[in-house]
Amino acid sequence: MTKTLAARLEHALETLPRAYPGPGGAVAVLREGEVLARHAWGWANAERRIPFTPRTLFRMCSITKQFTCGVLLDAFPDPTVLDEDVRARLPLLEGPAPGALHLAHNQSGLRDYWAVAMLHGSPAEAPFGDAEAARVIGGTRRLHFAPGTRYSYVNQNFRILSDILQERTGRGFGELLRAGIFDRAGMEGALLAADTRAMPDGTEGYEGSLASGFRAAENRVLWTGDAGLGASLDDMIAWERHIDATREEEGSLYRRLSAPVRFADGRPAEYGFGLNRARALGRAASGHGGALRGWRSHRFHLPGERISVVVLFNHLADAQEAALDLLAAALGEDRPKPALAGTAPGWLGAFLEPESGLALRADFAEGRVRLRYGHSAEWLELRADGSADNGRTRLRPGEGGLWMDRPQENQSSCLRRLEGAAAGGLAGRYRCAELEAELLVTEAGGVPYGGFSGFLGQGRMELLEPVGPDVWALPCPRALDHTPPGDWTLAFRRDAAGRVAGVEVGCWLARRLPYARIGAG
Repeated sequence: MTKTLAARLEHALETLPRAYPGPGGAVAVLREGEVLARHAWGWANAERRIPFTPRTLFRMCSITKQFTCGVLLDAFPDPTVLDEDVRARLPLLEGPAPGALHLAHNQSGLRDYWAVAMLHGSPAEAPFGDAEAARVIGGTRRLHFAPGTRYSYVNQNFRILSDILQERTGRGFGELLRAGIFDRAGMEGALLAADTRAMPDGTEGYEGSLASGFRAAENRVLWTGDAGLGASLDDMIAWERHIDATREEEGSLYRRLSAPVRFADGRPAEYGFGLNRARALGRAASGHGGALRGWRSHRFHLPGERISVVVLFNHLADAQEAALDLLAAALGEDRPKPALAGTAPGWLGAFLEPESGLALRADFAEGRVRLRYGHSAEWLELRADGSADNGRTRLRPGEGGLWMDRPQENQSSCLRRLEGAAAGGLAGRYRCAELEAELLVTEAGGVPYGGFSGFLGQGRMELLEPVGPDVWALPCPRALDHTPPGDWTLAFRRDAAGRVAGVEVGCWLARRLPYARIGAG
């Protein structure tokens, strides 16, 4: 490592704790299998004063998914032999079932069970284990798109795969991880840490901020193949070194995990086998992030440059942004700054996306377009042709109006503009026969609120936000999983007399669920 590179990395490491403040963290940078940076700071448990070290166990959360797929490919080189096993776990499903590869590529069409749990009234800190997961998954009657046609992030895709692997092999999932990956890669401390209530070494995850203060996050979820991995920074360094050491082997595990994936129509897919295939600072990269309340992590690997970056935070700072900061230091480059525009485009406003049935809101702030459609806001830069994009989502004026392109989801659609004031008369009880769950809408002092209930409990009432005529947003700022579903779209339906007869409920993770009005609010 040159003195210049060492100085860049040292400066980046000194900057991270202030740029991404919280109780503690650990990061690593590798190039050609050599560790260029291995650094930890702060506290794994601030109350018990346990320091964060490179050997501290950490909840890797959704980074688990690539390891689940690694076990899958190791045990069943042709995962399609498990398609009937998938079908058996969806006994009520009407129509074709997704196959094992659809699950591994997040092309299943299933609604995410953490999102559906909120429709069943689950409080954010409620327990959610095997019984609850089995009921939500087994109750699936419809998909929100045909398998293989679209991409949608679905956690239980990987829980189903790990359950099938256990049943087919007669071995526990933790044992399969140890034999299939951990021992081969030298991940000595890694384990299946399914119970999110505590880590074996006392490490805590924290919610909050410098302004509000940090507090230990309460989690009572049981995770398996979707997010159950526990590992230290040193374990993840071993994984990255294993990737580099086996890069030339034709059948190496990571080469198979990161191989090209396509949708049913032949178009390339950016997600497959638990890995995102994207670009980082203009270079081809594969990787994944992880999040639970109190935990944020990110890792990616650049095969062309043979560089890997790992970031672990036991708080809610943006681990992906920190990873990009470290990558820029390793490459000797400055991160590009967003191109800010002086004036807002004329096509801003509120829309309905016709395929998903979800509300879309585009406004202008700080020289960029803010898009609210998925489970978090996106920022798009304006282009000379009048469009706006961020490399993943594009809004463009076209024939018939404003179009949205999301190639990673294999989706392009002309949006329906929502114009006019939101109407009243929404109060009532609404029931979803498919979920056997309810939505209550009240008008408390003339102000509309809504809340979900079902077999998991009674969710809190939230203030509804008007989007357009008979289209409202019900916010979901906290959920069982760290990343909440975001705003639920409530698209109310009226009868011939103008009375509200029902509502269609959906979010990016769980779309187009019909509710019928069954009584007064």
